Amino acid sequence: MNGEPDWLAELRRRAAQPPRHAREPLHFGGSEVGAIEPAMGERMLADGLPLRRDGAAWQISSRDDATLAEFAAWLREHDLASRWRDELLPVIDAEGRVHGAIERAAMRPLGLITQAVHLVGRHPDGRFWVQQRAFDKATDPGMWDTLVGGLMAEGETVPTTLERETWEEAGLRIADLEALQPLGHLQIRRPVAEGYMVERAVLFQAVVPRRLSPQNRDGEVVAFACVDAATLQADLAAGRYTLEAALIHAHALGLD
Repeated sequence: MNGEPDWLAELRRRAAQPPRHAREPLHFGGSEVGAIEPAMGERMLADGLPLRRDGAAWQISSRDDATLAEFAAWLREHDLASRWRDELLPVIDAEGRVHGAIERAAMRPLGLITQAVHLVGRHPDGRFWVQQRAFDKATDPGMWDTLVGGLMAEGETVPTTLERETWEEAGLRIADLEALQPLGHLQIRRPVAEGYMVERAVLFQAVVPRRLSPQNRDGEVVAFACVDAATLQADLAAGRYTLEAALIHAHALGLD
């Protein structure tokens, strides 16, 4: 956009990056759900996984979750998966249709789409509640983030994910917050250490009443802070926030 800060333009560039290495579409259940590097596909094929070439794409031959579990196990065995979580995430296509579920650690290596929710927390005086990520997080350890942010698990909806993550990360109940409202959407496409990230986030904003303060419950947050808009903007420009949180907060600040 014309007139936006250079740091924000750079964040937008980083949020829309192609894979480091060429990838080919991955199909499951008759739909494109991800993308893999051709060399990985050839290795999977050689090892007998139910995968076949279909023109310039790859087709998973079976359509059940047991097959998806087999692919996740193969990635883990070959040290290609991210940190194993024993957590299933939905496998969706570009239209959001669910075709199955797979271990979270397999999402980035297979270029599968993840769905997330984020909550921008406001103090009644207008300041922003933010969190610092745990230093043992697999992604962006120790960086600052939105008050709440997390991935949608198998079988969840946006409201149930928002409720769960708000309780786990901040110890707050949605019913106790004020002025809850949608804040828009965000899409991120960028290379990450374990593969390729394709993430769609639904954004919300709410006011945390004065009588409440965030308290982490899942061990994934080391600190909370309540900062004014000028401090937040300076920290965004200095690169202290995750890419997603920086773009979300820039939107909340009206910088876009």
